[in-house]
Amino acid sequence: MTYQEALAFLYPLHRFGIKPGLDRVHTLLNFLGSPHKRLGLVVHIAGTNGKGTVAAALASIFQAGGKKTALYTSPHLVDFTERIRINGTQIPCEKVAHYCSVLQRLVIDNQCTFFEATTAIAFAWFADEGVDVSIVETGMGGRLDATNVLYSAYAVIPSIGMDHTAWLGETLAEIAAEKAAIIKEGCRVFTAVIEPEALLPIKKMAESCGTPLFVVGRDSVSRASSAEPGILELELKTACSDYPSLKAPLTGSFHASNVSLAVMVAEDAGIAPEQISSGLERLLQTGYRARLERIGTSPTVLLDVSHNPDGMRATVNALCSFRQAYRKVYVMLGLASDKDARAVIIELLRLDCSFVLVNIPSERSVPAEELCSLCYKEGAEATVCSNGRDGLVYLRKKAGVDDLILVTGSFYLAGDIIAAGM
Repeated sequence: MTYQEALAFLYPLHRFGIKPGLDRVHTLLNFLGSPHKRLGLVVHIAGTNGKGTVAAALASIFQAGGKKTALYTSPHLVDFTERIRINGTQIPCEKVAHYCSVLQRLVIDNQCTFFEATTAIAFAWFADEGVDVSIVETGMGGRLDATNVLYSAYAVIPSIGMDHTAWLGETLAEIAAEKAAIIKEGCRVFTAVIEPEALLPIKKMAESCGTPLFVVGRDSVSRASSAEPGILELELKTACSDYPSLKAPLTGSFHASNVSLAVMVAEDAGIAPEQISSGLERLLQTGYRARLERIGTSPTVLLDVSHNPDGMRATVNALCSFRQAYRKVYVMLGLASDKDARAVIIELLRLDCSFVLVNIPSERSVPAEELCSLCYKEGAEATVCSNGRDGLVYLRKKAGVDDLILVTGSFYLAGDIIAAGM
């Protein structure tokens, strides 16, 4: 099987949709010799927003500490191999082809999902390469997520918000309980969740498993000392150390809690303060992209993957702190059909912006015309373009050198822009 043949095998597995449960992935992993039990020190991350940032920060820090570090995240932006990395290097195409060849019959016979097959491939490669540390991000939820076959040293929950409610529950408490199910006996739990309704299920799960719980804001204190596009500086005090000036290539002071989480976990794992600082500064070596990433100047173009109201609120809050630097703000927005589009648009309107609505390259795209109608109902100026590439061409012609263009709403949209080299 070639790499292209492997992709032609994997991508159609989306037809099996989302099928919560662990039996199928256990079948694949048992066939591969239980690689999920040979991943070194495991950090398992679940949550609504912030998972990718915390995962990237931890991977970079552990790598700075001299550890051979695996990183499993989703979704990818351009190429499948982005999901599976060791020390920042993506899994070789020939390895994807090899594992797909080995698993093909078993995947088909058991009607495994795309994410289940991908998880098995990632764990197999990590184990075969003998990694020291594995940073693993859940796909959706926690309790029945394919990654929850792990017994981790650390369970990390950056945030809980209202997303994927059809699968995870319709209240913060229900969603938190699903995500808190990554907590197991023998692990140590770290969270930045502060809402009492969401924090309580996490506390209860930690108590039932007899595991210690560390909470950002209670067991650490941070303050963003400087925040501008592409750079965050913060002061952080933990139980172990004082960090008067940590720097990370992140946009938005809301990332302070994510950085705090990563530092607390790394400290607990024995990583030295100077290695923590070095790892944070080199966070982008992990392939971390499209989180308010600047991809253009004159006008400024920021690429973002916020896709639910809570995430968009944090994004808008970050941009509001330097909104006055721009004459006009244009937002190019594309969303998937399972998102609360009206709530996302309302958050974005705080930027005093006009919209270009586009279709994202996914069968789950909300039609751009439908998004445009929602914008009109909220009194916003709005234009429709067929896709993100056309939309960005249109906006770059329309915007002045002192304007800001924000491209946001979807990993699919960000990936399409990156793939086009725009």
